[in-house]
Amino acid sequence: MAFSINIPCRIYSGTGCVKAHGTEFALGNRAFIVTGKSSAKLCGALDDVCSVLAGIGVGFEIYSGVRENPPVTDCFEAGRICADKGCDFVIAIGGGSAMDAAKAIAAFATTEYAECTDIFDYSKKKAPSLPLICIPTTAGTGSEGNRYSVLTLPDGKRKRTFSHDDSWAKKVFLDPKYTYTLSREYTFSTALDAFHHAMESYLSPKSDDLSRMLAIYAARNIWDVLSQLPEQFSENMRASLLYASCAAGIAISVTGTGFPHPLGYSLTLLDGIPHGKACAAFAADYIEYNRKNELGETLIGEFCAALGVKVKVLGELLVGLASVDLCMTEEQIAEHVELIKSAGNYANSPYVLSVDEMYDIYRKHFAAKRKRGNC
Repeated sequence: MAFSINIPCRIYSGTGCVKAHGTEFALGNRAFIVTGKSSAKLCGALDDVCSVLAGIGVGFEIYSGVRENPPVTDCFEAGRICADKGCDFVIAIGGGSAMDAAKAIAAFATTEYAECTDIFDYSKKKAPSLPLICIPTTAGTGSEGNRYSVLTLPDGKRKRTFSHDDSWAKKVFLDPKYTYTLSREYTFSTALDAFHHAMESYLSPKSDDLSRMLAIYAARNIWDVLSQLPEQFSENMRASLLYASCAAGIAISVTGTGFPHPLGYSLTLLDGIPHGKACAAFAADYIEYNRKNELGETLIGEFCAALGVKVKVLGELLVGLASVDLCMTEEQIAEHVELIKSAGNYANSPYVLSVDEMYDIYRKHFAAKRKRGNC
């Protein structure tokens, strides 16, 4: 077995793990807690963290301004607030948006960048980011298990990834109870994101034995839940999804993601399609195009065999769960593709899409419906 990996974070898991390991929160004197508007409070995670911090004599400030697909401009402003409040470490409570924002905020708090987009120029990073704790409340992005921070650029139409060695969380707490309040639809969407991390990581040319083992662990556990199409998610299902999401997040820390991610970014930012569903809309295309390549055909076969599912069934179910129903003019298709055609993810698959093929995929899904009179 050959692999190379660097996971410089301590992961705790299980119901009640935050309170059980409260002393692990003593990373500084004052925490900057990063959350969305209400989910961290509703699920109980915010109250647990505040209780733990009070118990160990650590002060805190709560920043609840994180928006979905966090704009880099918001993170830039929050980083200044964090610094001005004298906070010396950051706690992210939430889904991928909160964790991605927190990584950027931790960097903005220690380096006075002239422009918010300077964060993507690593030569301008003059100081280590503040230490970070991640507490996911969704089972999707796996951001707690990697150093990636996917941010929306100021034009609101494109995403870009900030990734630095000191953007890893120092501590991670995986408590399934924090996901119990998620709706059925949101749970499906986040699980689709995590599943795509696993599948795209498995096929990546950068994968190794360990990342593929993590990817299969994640994919199998997610598939076992999703394929049941549950009306309600049991506590065991919630736990399986959360741990699988983290494992898939670690897998992509080795490999990165493949082309469903950039193809989906335009659907999310321009059309409001949730990220997981936006990726899964292109699941069958990902399978189809990679099967044109001998290595891709082999890896897809291995992946499906490990899950105990036929290749066709896998693609059909993922696309069906995504249920993306959009109609676009040729001009709209061009806008979508032109925004994401230069992403680096396309090289991260056995089969590398051409720009013409990106257009073909978009037309197949979103222009063909017009010909059937459904727009």
